[in-house]
Amino acid sequence: MLNNTVTAPRGFITAGVGCGIKQSGRPDLGMIVCPAGATAAAVFTTNKIVSAGVLVSREHVKSRKIYAVVVNSGNANACTGRRGMQNSIGMCKQTVTSLVKVYGTRLLRPDFIGTRNNKQYVVRDTQFTPRNVLVASTGIIGHQLPMEKVRAGIAKAAEKLSPSAEAGLSFAKAIMTTDTKCKQAIRRVEIYGAKVTIAGTAKGAGMIAPNLATTLCFITTDAAITKPLLAKALKYAIGNSLNKLTVDGHQSTNDTAMILASGMAGNRPIVSQCPRYRKFAAALADLCDDLARQMALDAEGATRMFKVVIKGAATKADAAKAARAVAGYPLLKCAIHGGDPNWGRIICAVGSAGVKLNVNKLSCKLDDVTVFRNGAPVNFDRKKAGRVVSQKEHTITVSLGAGDASDFCYGCDLSAGYVRINAEYHT
Repeated sequence: MLNNTVTAPRGFITAGVGCGIKQSGRPDLGMIVCPAGATAAAVFTTNKIVSAGVLVSREHVKSRKIYAVVVNSGNANACTGRRGMQNSIGMCKQTVTSLVKVYGTRLLRPDFIGTRNNKQYVVRDTQFTPRNVLVASTGIIGHQLPMEKVRAGIAKAAEKLSPSAEAGLSFAKAIMTTDTKCKQAIRRVEIYGAKVTIAGTAKGAGMIAPNLATTLCFITTDAAITKPLLAKALKYAIGNSLNKLTVDGHQSTNDTAMILASGMAGNRPIVSQCPRYRKFAAALADLCDDLARQMALDAEGATRMFKVVIKGAATKADAAKAARAVAGYPLLKCAIHGGDPNWGRIICAVGSAGVKLNVNKLSCKLDDVTVFRNGAPVNFDRKKAGRVVSQKEHTITVSLGAGDASDFCYGCDLSAGYVRINAEYHT
């Protein structure tokens, strides 16, 4: 089995298990461990109401090394007060306890990790604490975590940790909620003769209109890179990929994207914004763009996705604002679901976005079909345009005629399936 999961980069072991948080019995707890300790960075939701996991991980990610990430699905642990905070911290404590029980009082060198059967491990001399653990949750808001089940799940996951592709896939499945499939991506890049691997998985199908992060996203890499540069690369990658996606215009309380770097690729450490950094950052951004597209295509009730490209804007901010206005316009999303090339809804969305535009230069295309030019409709092949918007993916390009700035946003269609899923989500 070709390993395209988060265990593909050197130095990581993972597990995904079911512990009873979800009534369905599906997997609902995952763990990533970097036995040698990883350099880590993360971005989080800017919603003023945040989950306990976000509050805890905001502090813990400042640690010099992160040894483990523990994630539960089916329960957001948001709006749960002091007890919720205690429970998130308790997940970190239980992770340490369980790993110590399985592997001994100290962490291990990943190059000596054996299978669970022969237990051929070499002990390291660096201990870790709960502050070296990151935590995340996703699911229903306002419910306390069933900590007895969670603690048992963490212990179970610690016993099943493995560097295999199957273990990486089990982690991806354990973080899902209304997702219908795992979202995974991998990039391999050579940096000064060393082969560096970056792998990621994300969950999220609804409540998506992120700002600085999106749903839950976990990325591993074996690159050797400093913490500030890793954080810079992650912020850029998320800002230009996952953060350019809107499903329903609603930002979650739990949005978290994090990256762990084991440093085991053997590359010359990236310590400045040199060509090696730019190559790594570009590969990371491309990986995150891949995940964003997968999320759009697996959005709740979605049957197709589209990319909105805004050109000719007065400022970058105007371009971003207009792109998101079009991608999130419910009437347009419904039209695309029906395969209707209703360009009037695109122009309407742009006009109501509150951005500078020149009406006499305003133009719009659906892929290569021009439907509106210089403020007036044009004759076009409606059947061809209908086929364009009926594709699995297509691009809407709008020129505002107000400048030279540009930006984009991903969106998806709006179907009856979305309404059904969210009408029945809690019940």
